[in-house]
Amino acid sequence: MPRKIFDREIANLISQMTDMGNTVDQRIEETIAALRTMDLKKAADVANSDNEIDQMEHNIEKLCMNLIALQQPLASDLRVIAACLKILTDMEREADQCADICEILTIGELNTNSLAITHVVQMMEAAREMFRNAMDVFLSRDLEAAREVCLSDDNVDSMFAKIILEVCGIITENPSNVMREVDLLFISKYVERMGDHATNIAEWVIYMETGVHPDLNTKEM
Repeated sequence: MPRKIFDREIANLISQMTDMGNTVDQRIEETIAALRTMDLKKAADVANSDNEIDQMEHNIEKLCMNLIALQQPLASDLRVIAACLKILTDMEREADQCADICEILTIGELNTNSLAITHVVQMMEAAREMFRNAMDVFLSRDLEAAREVCLSDDNVDSMFAKIILEVCGIITENPSNVMREVDLLFISKYVERMGDHATNIAEWVIYMETGVHPDLNTKEM
């Protein structure tokens, strides 16, 4: 495959990744709206929207495999393709977690007057901001901005810890509604994982540019 064609295919890969990122961001936005308003119809729509995301994931995976098979990529090209495959997984899981949250909304009986729900919405807005920033970094390859995305996960984790304490206090005061509050704990955990996936995306951007995948456990970025 001539280099110009290969470069065009890489550009196509980045474009398809961006399109999928925009679609996932829309799912996150719809999930936030469903959670804020307890719109069960909107929640059901998100819960049943996996097919579109899965098809986009399949198409991008196929493109990546073709790029590897049709020409032996340079080391830098191979890093881009490998990182895209990893980022692809994190994007798909962000969408999965939106579907999981919305499924809970459709079958659960959350207390719509709970202050904890308001805090979960705020946490999800922060996780969405992380995801949007991570996808911006994917396009800009700005390493400093990528590190900032990783560091911002501390804020989401802090919000998660506060919500856990808050919900546990609610359960202690009113144990008869424990299952309703457990649903909120599950939702909170899904949101916390969304922040982790955004962090992963930023880490893989750092790998694309440097060839080194950072280890957040030791804060080496």
